Amino acid sequence: MRNGWIGISASWILPLAVAVLAAPPMGAERGARSAQYEALQARLAKGWNTWDVQSVTTEVLLPEGLAIRVGVQRRSAVSGEASLNDALIGRSGRDAEQVFPGAHTWDGSYTDLRLAWQGVEMRLQSAHVGSDLVMLATPLSQVPAGHLPPTISFTVGYLWNRPGTVETVGERIVAKRAGGEVAVFGVGEKAPLSGIPAVGPYLVAQLDQAAGISTGKRRSVAEIQGLIEERRLVYEKSIAGENKAVLDAIESTLGWDTIYEPEQDRVVSVVSRLWSTSWGGYVIFEWDTFFAASLAAIGDRDLAYADAIETLREATPKGLVPNYGRGGGWKSFDRSEPPVGAITVEALYGQFHDRWLLEDTFPALLQWNRWWEENRRIGDSLVWGSDGRNPPENVDDSSRGTRQGAIFESGLDNSPMYDAAQFDAGSGRLMMADVGLMSEYVADCDALAAIAGVLGKASEEEELKARAAHYRASLSAMWDERLGMFLNRDLKTGKLSARVSPTNFYPLLARAATESQAKRMVAEHLLNPREFWGDWVIPATPRDDAAFKDQTYWRGRIWGPMNYLVYLGLRNYDLGDARRQLAEKSLKLFLKEWREKGHVHENYNAVTGLGDDVPNSDPFYHWGALLGLIGYREAEFPPAGAAGLER
Repeated sequence: MRNGWIGISASWILPLAVAVLAAPPMGAERGARSAQYEALQARLAKGWNTWDVQSVTTEVLLPEGLAIRVGVQRRSAVSGEASLNDALIGRSGRDAEQVFPGAHTWDGSYTDLRLAWQGVEMRLQSAHVGSDLVMLATPLSQVPAGHLPPTISFTVGYLWNRPGTVETVGERIVAKRAGGEVAVFGVGEKAPLSGIPAVGPYLVAQLDQAAGISTGKRRSVAEIQGLIEERRLVYEKSIAGENKAVLDAIESTLGWDTIYEPEQDRVVSVVSRLWSTSWGGYVIFEWDTFFAASLAAIGDRDLAYADAIETLREATPKGLVPNYGRGGGWKSFDRSEPPVGAITVEALYGQFHDRWLLEDTFPALLQWNRWWEENRRIGDSLVWGSDGRNPPENVDDSSRGTRQGAIFESGLDNSPMYDAAQFDAGSGRLMMADVGLMSEYVADCDALAAIAGVLGKASEEEELKARAAHYRASLSAMWDERLGMFLNRDLKTGKLSARVSPTNFYPLLARAATESQAKRMVAEHLLNPREFWGDWVIPATPRDDAAFKDQTYWRGRIWGPMNYLVYLGLRNYDLGDARRQLAEKSLKLFLKEWREKGHVHENYNAVTGLGDDVPNSDPFYHWGALLGLIGYREAEFPPAGAAGLER
């Protein structure tokens, strides 16, 4: 094997960054970042990693913005040549690439994936060697008779209009910017330069044998293989133990779904790259990204804090944390999503004990908590809504101010619970007192009151405790003694609705159920195989509901956040057997497709346990890993005390 490489013959100099004058994006009124948080983001946004949202095969060096983008070229002796210039997990279509994600450490020091595309298959690995990067592509497919070997290219350039120059110098590429330079060397069997769709310097090799690159100095294939193996072993050691499988899955999920977002100069875990590339480069969904913080907390404190804080920094001037915030500054000024922020932050503080986190987040959390009371209260109840008169008018969101917009605020986009719910267009509110919302809000008040206590904010603490008591009492009036369940109430008719979902168990999260009520709910409904129990749990619609057979989105499928919130509620009561069973079943469901395909699904079929049986279940959506987090928490941190009460 020869180590010689060939690059483009002429140097390519990328332009310096250009200053662009533009109006501030919608919702640009973000809170200032504290010194502690600035330092945290600086720690995160450093070094080589898969920072570019556009491709999981691109490595980027931060803060410089220097990128090495991997491309694959399928070659034929006659016709049918094609190029793959970026790769994403879960892209669909007859000619789309299939990415099978493997390990990805929190800091990107080791990554591993398998890629299959139009007959070309390879394994792509990367590793850090001090400040250097090495990448190795190993072919997994044979070259068909009559075809030329496929090629792999590594294009080097600066992303996000960062200043710098890149040029080919002999058989290496040199990137320069103020403060230093980076040399990129290739290794492998050289290939012709023709047909490579690149606009900057690149290195190219045949992909019928191992090929790769290294920065800093030239390394052989054998040296790169050895360095990658060293990092792999370090990673394996870091997750060793009984929980190895779930630790690997959660760390890798967050690793592949964490990006650098240049609009706000931040590192954040997006729900998935597929969603983000079609939403302007990033999308932060409110409760989704708070849950990312809970996932990251098992191994990366800084990332956990970043996910929680950046979700809050999307807040509008009115104080609502929006359903979505996306590239270009667009966000849902009309609606929020389930209030899980305070319980997330309180749990992070309980784990890491950083007072500054509470100081940074309390003002936004308190304003948001007050927003619910001021904007979603009808009598003694809370409801979902969508305020169509809220600015800006030029956002292309047809759900604004509509019944569907109000349902979107619940996060349960097509739940049959809301099929018969009436919408008051004048107030922009769904006329249904919602058990799930009121329970989440009580839990939010409790957690925020505890935070206020730590910060010595006595008046706010009392305010929050009073609100929690008020809505806890309101929930008690939604208990149906005959059915043994808390039920939503139609505010037009005053009648309770027998249409239920796992959100009807959320009073356990709010500690609004008595011990006897909790036991009835679990015995008569949660563990009832005619309703919520079975081989795969917990379905978003009970099995005896006509909508269960739909198995599309929130009509019958299993969702990580629902299981997670029910599990947290079970921890508040003496329900150990049910809690352990839910943890075991959740973990089994999660690991099934992770082990088979490297998938972390947005939702799962409640009959088959499959995630990829429908096209609208994103195969790499980070909150699917909450199913694994349940199992991990139960194994490592079972609730203490006979009753399991944690506060």
